[in-house]
Amino acid sequence: MIKFSAGGFRDFTRIAASDPTMWRDVFLHNKDAVLEMLGRFSEDLAVLTRAIRFGDGDTLHKHFTRTRAIRRGIVALGQEKPETEKLRKD
Repeated sequence: MIKFSAGGFRDFTRIAASDPTMWRDVFLHNKDAVLEMLGRFSEDLAVLTRAIRFGDGDTLHKHFTRTRAIRRGIVALGQEKPETEKLRKD
């Protein structure tokens, strides 16, 4: 996978470069919230898996429309720009 990855994968995995002890502590001290988010993530993955398996293009389109809107909201709030500029300097 690494051999074929591009810059986006590097950006996506940036957190993995952080201190494992810190992330262990963050997850353990925020156990309830982390478990809630992991549950939601698992549910979203199950929905996507079913949609792909059964060729449900409408469900996929709705999902990607929603995630596109979320991404645009992040950019509109200016949360994307500083990190992008930092990554370009690295």
